[in-house]
Amino acid sequence: MKEYKPITAARRFKVGSNFEEITTTRPQKSLLRPLSKKGGRNFQGRIVVRHRGGGHKRHYRVIDFKRDKVDIPAKVASIEYDPNRSSRIALLHYDDGEKRYIISPSGLRVGDRIISSEKAEVKIGNTLPLRCIPEGTLVHNIEFKPGKGGQLVRTAGGAAQILTKEGNYASVKLSSSEVRLIQLNCQATIGQVGNIDHRSIQSGKAGRSRWLGWRPRVRGVAMNPVDHPLGGGEGKSSGGRHPVSPWGQPTKGYKTRRRKGRDRYIVKGRK
Repeated sequence: MKEYKPITAARRFKVGSNFEEITTTRPQKSLLRPLSKKGGRNFQGRIVVRHRGGGHKRHYRVIDFKRDKVDIPAKVASIEYDPNRSSRIALLHYDDGEKRYIISPSGLRVGDRIISSEKAEVKIGNTLPLRCIPEGTLVHNIEFKPGKGGQLVRTAGGAAQILTKEGNYASVKLSSSEVRLIQLNCQATIGQVGNIDHRSIQSGKAGRSRWLGWRPRVRGVAMNPVDHPLGGGEGKSSGGRHPVSPWGQPTKGYKTRRRKGRDRYIVKGRK
C-alpha cells in the first residue's frame, strides 16, 4: 500500500495501492470489448441502482471463468490491472497459441505454468474439480453448476476452504463464514485471490469516487417529504421513525431475502 503526504486536506487520509505486482500497462487488444455506461439503469431506462453515473471510460476485459481448456498447459505472460473488478487479472499464453485472461491468485508470478485438469497438481492457479482437491485447501472462482463457470469467491483477497466431502457434495466455508454444499463435479481454482490489501484503500476525497462512477448520496432526513419518508419537519429533525428506504421498507435488521430452493444447500448461515 502507498500512503500520501498530506500536502492538501484531501490527501491527508488517502491510502492507495502501489501496483507493484502489475507487470504491464497495455492490455491484450483481442480480449477487450466496448463497455457502454448504464448509469444504474435497466433496459427500460429506469434507475435500478441509485447513485451511479459518470466515471472514467473503460474497456471490458474478457475473463475466462470456465477454465475449460482442459489438459492444455499455459504460461503466465503478465499480471494486469482491471478497472472493472477489485482483483488483478493474469494473461495466459496457452501452448496451442490461444490467449486468455483469468483472475490472478495471490502468489502467481510471470513465467509460472498452470493447467486445468483432473490430474493437475494442487498448485496455485491450477483448476480442478472439487472431488480432486484435498480437504482444507483454499480455493476461489468456484462453480455453482458444473460447466457454468466460476461464480463464487472472485473478489480481491477472497478465499474459500473445503471442509468435508460427503456423497456428491463438498462442504465449503466461504469468506462470509457461510458453509455451503457444492457438487463435487464443480471446478475451483487453487489459492486465494490476489490484491489482498484492497480493503485498506481509502479514497481520501469525494472526487475519487466520481472517477469510479459513484455519485453523491443524500440523507433521507435532509430531503423533502415528497422525496423520502424521513424528509421534512421543522429545523433539523431526526425523521421521527425507524430508518427506511425511499419506498418505506425497513433498512436495518429487516430480512428481505427470499426463500429459494437453493437455500437447502446452506449448512450454516452468515449470521
